[in-house]
Amino acid sequence: MDWKKTLNNYYNYISIERNLSTNSVESYMRDITQFSKFNKKINPLKINRENILKYIDYINSYEISPRSQARILSSIRSFYNFLIFDNKLENDPCEHIHTPKIGLKIPTTLTIEEVDKIINSIDLSEHQGERNRAIIECLYSCGIRVSELIQIKISDLLFDENIIKVIGKGNQQRIVPLSNTLKKYLKHYINFIRSKQKIKTNDSDTLFLNRNGNKLSRVMIFTIVKRFTQAAGIQKQVSPHTFRHSFATHLVEGGADLRVVQEMLGHANITTTEIYTHLNTDYLRQEIINYHPRS
Repeated sequence: MDWKKTLNNYYNYISIERNLSTNSVESYMRDITQFSKFNKKINPLKINRENILKYIDYINSYEISPRSQARILSSIRSFYNFLIFDNKLENDPCEHIHTPKIGLKIPTTLTIEEVDKIINSIDLSEHQGERNRAIIECLYSCGIRVSELIQIKISDLLFDENIIKVIGKGNQQRIVPLSNTLKKYLKHYINFIRSKQKIKTNDSDTLFLNRNGNKLSRVMIFTIVKRFTQAAGIQKQVSPHTFRHSFATHLVEGGADLRVVQEMLGHANITTTEIYTHLNTDYLRQEIINYHPRS
């Protein structure tokens, strides 16, 4: 069996049988494709532990971060788990290969005042001002991912029930509460801005559109966030995901139950959500450093 056929089978498995999100599929395939190029002279079923360790040494030479190394190794493990599942292999060549320790990475968050500064920096007289305000407010009020934001449909907005239906990783649907502020911004955008656009047939139900009437891209959302973060004079490295971190952090700091935050974020495992308890502890520690006389 050659690499091309094996990779194609793996792609079908993770995209159809496991029903992973488009971003996850692309990430897995990118990692495994690079791994296959490094081992192109070796049959994928003949790869052994030494071949994998050589590849790890190879990516180490490029000073790839432990976090990225861990992700790459996870992709390779997934690939060989599939081959075992597909009865192509009996033994796992990744066995006894340890994942690099990546430690706890505390993500960047915004204060409530900084979120307001970013939203207030948007010029509503601009053609897409109302849309951009609704986008930023949606990222913060709902704590959703970029991939989820650009997929929201008009039909997903249940204004009477004050909820939004969101399609997350693995095409899993969850319900996110709709705040009064976001509801106001969305209704204004839909009724007075979006309704006046020429919308392409394929995106007739898509909520957020570009000037050509098409669905917005992930890159465009990053551009919007960067533009208004700079306009607000905020020096932090802010991405769309920063609003998701801020959403969760403010909930935890306000006393929200961790299980509720997990449900809101769409985390499959609560250990992923527990990072926000560390964020709260870090905030308390900083307060001690700032104000304790022995600090």
